[in-house]
Amino acid sequence: MNAPDTRHLRLLLALAVGLAALALLWLLLGATRSALELWRELAGLPLLLRLGLVALLAGFAAASAWLVWRLAHPRARAPRSVPVPDRGNVEKRIQQLQSRQAETARFEAELHELDRRATSGQRYVAVFGEISAGKSSLIRALAPQAQVDVDVLGGTTTLVSHHRGELDGQELVLADVPGMQEIGAREREALARDEALRAHAVIYVTAGDLTRAQDQELRWLRGYGKPLLLALNKIDQLGGLQRDELLTALRERYAGVTGRIVAVQAGGREQFVRRLSDGREEQVARDALPQLDALRGALQESLGAGIDALEQARAGAVLSRVGEQLGTAERDMMEHESRAIVDRHTRRAIVGAMAAVAPGTDLLIQGALATSLVRDLAALHQIPVKQIDLDAFLRQAAMTLRTTSSVVLAIAGNAAKAFPGLGTLGGGVLHAIAYGLIFDSLGQAISKTLLDQHRFDQEQAQHTLQRLLGEQARGRLAHVAQLALKTLGRDS
Repeated sequence: MNAPDTRHLRLLLALAVGLAALALLWLLLGATRSALELWRELAGLPLLLRLGLVALLAGFAAASAWLVWRLAHPRARAPRSVPVPDRGNVEKRIQQLQSRQAETARFEAELHELDRRATSGQRYVAVFGEISAGKSSLIRALAPQAQVDVDVLGGTTTLVSHHRGELDGQELVLADVPGMQEIGAREREALARDEALRAHAVIYVTAGDLTRAQDQELRWLRGYGKPLLLALNKIDQLGGLQRDELLTALRERYAGVTGRIVAVQAGGREQFVRRLSDGREEQVARDALPQLDALRGALQESLGAGIDALEQARAGAVLSRVGEQLGTAERDMMEHESRAIVDRHTRRAIVGAMAAVAPGTDLLIQGALATSLVRDLAALHQIPVKQIDLDAFLRQAAMTLRTTSSVVLAIAGNAAKAFPGLGTLGGGVLHAIAYGLIFDSLGQAISKTLLDQHRFDQEQAQHTLQRLLGEQARGRLAHVAQLALKTLGRDS
């Protein structure tokens, strides 16, 4: 761009700025004129009315200012609270699972451990955190008499180990739990979480700023309402300014999540330069003294609420966890029992198809057997049958079968080919397997909506039925073929 073009551009820019300034001035003058006119009009009003309007305008301005301030400074969300189930209700659910031949030993053991710790009079503290954050070293510093193996390599803590110490004359039990992201992380992380819930308090150890996974873990632990401390370990590896900035950032971010955030040094080795008498210098390494005064004070304060309050929070956390696990076990048991009902009706459908359905007959649901299947599943899930419009659902299912009968027959043919023994059982085998697939699909569709929503959703059941009738899932196909082989073989 040459010089004349640059001058023209600058002139245009100056003109634009000048016009914008004039427009702004004109707006200011207009606003001033309007304000003066409004003031004159207010001055002519009666005193009471004038004061009322002024108060209204002042209130509107204050509300607007508050709204702007609130948007700029949002309120921190309270941590998610976990509903605490009643002990009696938990025991009742365990007994119900026992009556259905379910395995409940782990739930009973958890309640037994809850009672044992409650009567021991000891304070349990779980030292929790990511791999290589220094948990074991911290425990060794808090309980010097305990023998703890510390390895520079990650993943050395494989089981929960307890170490006894003292704090303010009270016996303290420190639990060294598996670190996150170790080998077999899922099982060990579950073990660590369970031990954290069994404790009266939790020390969450980090060697730096928290990752997203650590942030979620910390907030999850906070949801159970027990004392939670965040310990920034290995501060000797940080410069003074860096340490202060990190602590400030952590305290601002987790002010409503943790009870206290403290900086600690669990020990380790430190190096320094020593000057000798002859002027030479040498590098010297020695054990660093732990710096745990802030952590001890915070821990003493957290455990000073009284054993009753600590036990209440601990019991709430344990019972909540047991309640969650019971929910999973109950669903698994419901799926198992639903599967048994579906298999029973599938076998009946296979036998009925061999007796009543000739090759080439259009595939229609056997009404009485389908009605029995729906009723039995509804009874298992404690859903009143009157809430299910059986006729409407079965009519819709029959329409679906008319449009997918060729697909079902083709899938049944694949099952017959995969299991040669079926071909020796006589005519009608293809239709028998097809009926088995129909009832297996129907039962699974109904079970899914009852398990997911605790009610019968006809739209979801119909959609699931269509999907199951059209897919050739190898596992399901093999299951139905095996049912047919056993059923027809027994009845042949």
